[in-house]
Amino acid sequence: MTSKTYSVPSISCGHCVNTIQVEVGEMDGVESVSANAETKMVDIIFDAPADEAAIKSLMAEINFPVAA
Repeated sequence: MTSKTYSVPSISCGHCVNTIQVEVGEMDGVESVSANAETKMVDIIFDAPADEAAIKSLMAEINFPVAA
């Protein structure tokens, strides 16, 4: 398992948190997703077939791009 924390500046409310947790949580290989509107951070635990590139791509697709 891999654990990563991403900065996502566009998180602004509980709806944003829910969208991220549901959408990313449905990815194959994602074990858990925890988003926080206050810190604007997202913690994701994943394993193959999920990888960082796929997660970042999905985050951008749902309008919550990961900060560079």
